[in-house]
Formats: sequence, structure tokens, C-alpha cells
Amino acid sequence: MEITQDVIVDLLPVYFSGEGSASTRALVDDCLARDPVFAERVRRDWAQPLDPRAAAQVTPDIELRSLRRTRRVLALQRWLFALAMTLTVLPLSVVISFRDGRPSQFHFLLRDYPGALLPILGAAVVCWVVYVYLRRQLQVGRA
Repeated sequence: MEITQDVIVDLLPVYFSGEGSASTRALVDDCLARDPVFAERVRRDWAQPLDPRAAAQVTPDIELRSLRRTRRVLALQRWLFALAMTLTVLPLSVVISFRDGRPSQFHFLLRDYPGALLPILGAAVVCWVVYVYLRRQLQVGRA
């Protein structure tokens, strides 16, 4: 199997940080030795090798604060989902009237009490919007 330059480029962060195995270092060294043009490009583009200490500037305090904030946002997201579901279902509840054992009338509760239930439906829409916003903010790659 031929190892392409794309594979070597993918290995460069590990190579320059010193976290790669001896086999990985030997593979990259061998590829750079065989192709001087590619080796020059790598040296030019990676003139300042990665310092593993510089990359890991996250202190335990920052990690803990980040974890606590994420937990709070997830808890808020769960509550918003429950509230949005409740506020959505309440106005969309149905009334079924029976006469002689058969359903005679079927309509939404919103028809009978629009003044009370329209604001509740509006609050449900607000909860859904905030829920979707938080969900998008918590997706990987955002924030």
C-alpha cells in the first residue's frame, strides 16, 4: 500500500507534537527524506512545531466551569422541552361529546377558550424557539 502525502499531512500534528509512536516518526521521516520538495513545503508550513504544552492551556478550573455551564444549559434545555410540550398539548386538547354511546361532537379546546389558550400557545412557540436555539448551540463544532 502506498502512503500518500495526504496521509503524511494528517500525521504531521502528531509528529511535531511528539505524541506519535516511533513507527509514526520513522514513517514521516522516511517520506520526507524521499521527497525533498514535499519536505521543504512541510518545513515552511510547519516552521514552528507544535508545542504540546502550548496546546494544553486549559486549566482544571476552566474545565470544571465549562462542565458546570454545559450541565446547566442541558438542564434548561430539558425543562424547556417539557414546558414546550405541555404548553403545546394543552391548547390542542380535544373535546369529544358522546350521545347514545357514539361520538357526536369533536373539536379542539382552543375553540371554546381562545382568550385563555392563545397566549399559552404563544408561550409554547417561544419555548420551542429557545429550545431549538439551545440545541443548535450545543451541537458539536458550534459555540
